[in-house]
Amino acid sequence: MSYTHLCPEERYYIEIELKKGTSQNKIAEALEQSQSNISREIKRNTGQRGYRHKQA
Repeated sequence: MSYTHLCPEERYYIEIELKKGTSQNKIAEALEQSQSNISREIKRNTGQRGYRHKQA
């Protein structure tokens, strides 16, 4: 299994879906990524304002 980074569009999709209340499992299925990959991405980029796909 090879590792690929999430593209900016995928990160934006995660942000939008989280705001809608979509589960991490559903997001992972839609992006054809593992649930653990989505979970790590969310944990890595969540601050006081929640998940943000662009870091300031």
